[in-house]
Amino acid sequence: MRLIHSLIISLLCVASALAQTEEKKIDAIIGDRFKPDQPGMVVLAVKDNKVIYRKAFGMANLEHKVPMASGMVFEIGSITKQFTAAAILMLYEQNKLGLDDEITKFIPDYPVHGHKITIRHLLTHTSGIKSYTSMEDFSKVWRKDYKPVEFLDFFKNQPMDFAPGEKWSYNNSGYFLLGVIIEKISGIPYAQFIEDNIFKPLGMSSSYFGSQSKVIPLRASGYQGDATKGFVNAEYLSLTIPYAAGSLMSTVDDLLKWNQALWSNKVLKKETLDKATTAYLLNNGKSTRYGFGFGLDEISGSKTIEHSGGIFGYLTNGVYLPQENVLVLALANCNCLSPQELSTLIAASMIGKPHSNPAMINVDEATLKRYAGKYTTDEGPFNVTFDNGQLSYSGGGPANKIYPYADRKFFKKDSFVTIEFTSDAGAISGLIYKDRGMTVEAKRVKE
Repeated sequence: MRLIHSLIISLLCVASALAQTEEKKIDAIIGDRFKPDQPGMVVLAVKDNKVIYRKAFGMANLEHKVPMASGMVFEIGSITKQFTAAAILMLYEQNKLGLDDEITKFIPDYPVHGHKITIRHLLTHTSGIKSYTSMEDFSKVWRKDYKPVEFLDFFKNQPMDFAPGEKWSYNNSGYFLLGVIIEKISGIPYAQFIEDNIFKPLGMSSSYFGSQSKVIPLRASGYQGDATKGFVNAEYLSLTIPYAAGSLMSTVDDLLKWNQALWSNKVLKKETLDKATTAYLLNNGKSTRYGFGFGLDEISGSKTIEHSGGIFGYLTNGVYLPQENVLVLALANCNCLSPQELSTLIAASMIGKPHSNPAMINVDEATLKRYAGKYTTDEGPFNVTFDNGQLSYSGGGPANKIYPYADRKFFKKDSFVTIEFTSDAGAISGLIYKDRGMTVEAKRVKE
């Protein structure tokens, strides 16, 4: 009996030591990214269903000087799409819809311009419908409250961007339409469907359909700006606008409950979840690296299932590695922070494949200037700029600094991003952008 008792104590000591080692590794990765008097982040890391790391950084509210706590509630942005996809698949399991049903079966007056647009197209961002967040007039409406069927009028008459299944293009309109379809089939509001079928059954008591007017206990305030220019309160956004594409609010602990229930098939059947986590193939057979509300990628050869979220004042990310049973969640209350890169670095460390930056080399300014210019990809423009001795790139968002590590090869610090410039007859003709499992080729635009 004493021997068994001693063995149990020894095993507990080993487990505790391993957990402390993991915690120190994650602390080292986070380093000094967060200042105690600035907006911050909550990070949760779980391995084999055991919480390895759960810490809060920075401020939840700058005006009242409220420190961040791990139980704070954040707007989770597009992580909402996981819940919307799950709701659709619940209805699918109940034989109330088919994945290849045309959307006009549920919204008869929706203009499809002669195309067959299906539920599957909406789930996979391949419908070709114009995404309302890319429309020029979007800024004129984001402060207004709309009923879902009213807001359809804002974007439904826009021309198609491409034929269904021809391309992959991230699309908030598609998930907005899925919310309307959920309401049409269930006969109840989208918010109530999510509450009744997901939040309540899973005990997610700190998760909500978002609201700017309701009192949300432990809500972390959202900010924009940066430490150099100063922080400001996030621009007001009526959460009737993101709706089923991005209006949910939650905590890391509730998102852990969601993930544990989801991956143990307590939300959906295994065969249904397999459909959701299989990459959709375009009409030409090319993989989209996206399923139904889940991004599909890899970290050094290990499969990941993930999604990020970005909404005024908040950035979020969750990454799950099914083979290693590792989950990392990171929720930030500022558009200035990068939970996606940080959570990926933490996940890489937890599976024993830590990332390290390549050694930089010196490259003269004249050579760096040769790479600066406009490039074009199938997804859109890609710009490389040179300023004050520094090369940066942008794919439509903020500029990202890159550093040379080999001839014509550059990397972004603390990320898996690399860029290799290609040449033709001595002139820079294009570039190859890589980020984990993604490779994008761009051609240089002649000016």
